[in-house]
Amino acid sequence: MTDQTASNSHGTGPFIAAIDQGTTSSRCIVFDRDGRIVSVDQKEHEQILPKPGWVEHNAAEIWTNVQEVVAGAIQKAGIGRDDIKAIGITNQRETTLLWDKNTGEPVHNALVWQDTRTDALCKELGRNVGQDRFRRETGLPLASYFAGPKIRWLLDNVEGLRERAEAGDILFGTMDSWVIWNLTGGAQGGVHVTDVTNASRTMLMNLHTMKWDDKILTSMEVPAAVLPEIRSSAEVYGEVTGGPLGELLGGVPVASALGDQQAALFGQTCFAEGEAKSTYGTGTFMLINTGGKAINSYSGLLTTVGYQIGDNKPVYALEGSIAVTGSLVQWMRDQMGLINSAAEIETLASSVEDNGGAYFVPAFSGLFAPYWRSDARGVIAGLTRYVTKAHIARAVLEATAWQTREISDAMTKDSGVELTTLKVDGGMTSNNLLMQTLSDVLDAPVVRPMVAETTCLGAAYAAGLAVGFWPDTEALRANWRRAAEWTPRMDAETREREYKSWLKAVERTMGWLDDES
Repeated sequence: MTDQTASNSHGTGPFIAAIDQGTTSSRCIVFDRDGRIVSVDQKEHEQILPKPGWVEHNAAEIWTNVQEVVAGAIQKAGIGRDDIKAIGITNQRETTLLWDKNTGEPVHNALVWQDTRTDALCKELGRNVGQDRFRRETGLPLASYFAGPKIRWLLDNVEGLRERAEAGDILFGTMDSWVIWNLTGGAQGGVHVTDVTNASRTMLMNLHTMKWDDKILTSMEVPAAVLPEIRSSAEVYGEVTGGPLGELLGGVPVASALGDQQAALFGQTCFAEGEAKSTYGTGTFMLINTGGKAINSYSGLLTTVGYQIGDNKPVYALEGSIAVTGSLVQWMRDQMGLINSAAEIETLASSVEDNGGAYFVPAFSGLFAPYWRSDARGVIAGLTRYVTKAHIARAVLEATAWQTREISDAMTKDSGVELTTLKVDGGMTSNNLLMQTLSDVLDAPVVRPMVAETTCLGAAYAAGLAVGFWPDTEALRANWRRAAEWTPRMDAETREREYKSWLKAVERTMGWLDDES
């Protein structure tokens, strides 16, 4: 695309670029001032599965891919460094990396958020107090999901690592920190920072002070020397320098970092208390903005930082995390061979009127919110000879809807706010049957925006605010446009009956693993 066509279709810039370092791929999207997509480039990376329940990524491979997709997106847009006002970062959260600050070499593969190897360690850390030991300070239950215990596991299991960490030679980061450190020079003076949203997922940051919590660091045996500096989600951390990207984008400010779900909340412009969004990707994450107060959850949700713009006060959120939604469709395709492409599931599920009595609870790596049960495993319940693969396909889609309903109920309990509308985004939102089912089981309208890539958009918005590309959040709200809306069609009696059956199936998943296994 030449400058000419770029400027015809999208005004003449300038632009903001956003890097989304995700669980299965990394991509870069260039946005214009209206929040429209100018160009995209994307590349998948390997999922390394050394044992059941263990999931790793090669961080060096990821950094190579990030450089490629940034170069690719810039090239496709037909623009240069002068056209890009800032770069924002969003990332898969909780995925944990330790690297040598002198060489820039990772000391081990990154431990991915889905990885459950710290289960036993989390039980041990709970000691006599249990899962809520650090919840008051961090807003999180003790679970293998979070980064703190993963750091501890690496320090305990990689030979000589603890000594190197205590000597100050090792840096810890979630993927935002890894990307920013490399973008800003790596071993040659890279900036070692994270933002409040990512820090709030380590289980090491105090939600009330926005600082690393010394007591928890001591309990978890994590040396403070490895930790990045905690900054706001929208400010200039440094500028692109060194390496191939330095030649392409040298001097461009790196100006935002947001964990992917918080970035989606931001991209969906949920800036007011009570506004909620749900992102349907590998897993599903629903967040509701709770304004300036961190609401303690008594219903199995996480209290997390929603975002913080520069020197403004932080905005908090309640979050419900579902481990398996989009990845269940992938499983149907790759492991079961029941469909050839993800899109086929809608056609198959639409070929029957209902689920034929079958319910599928995909507790592949335990249950996340609102249960937090790592002893649970997946079940398909209610099977009879009548059930076909089409019924199973329908049960797969319903699983995503019912899990969302459970989280929505928990949010209402905790915050007292009824869900009025759900803004949705992510890959699964192209499935119209799923969107209608969601609206039916939530008994609320479901709305999809024009730009479904809200994660990248949120990172771009935050970076743009940091450099004055957009004046304020009101200007961002004006960009939000509705593409589609679904309203409930299910009668209350059916909804309640089906929900009851779903909850019965969920009970069947629990206690599958014994303590000793």
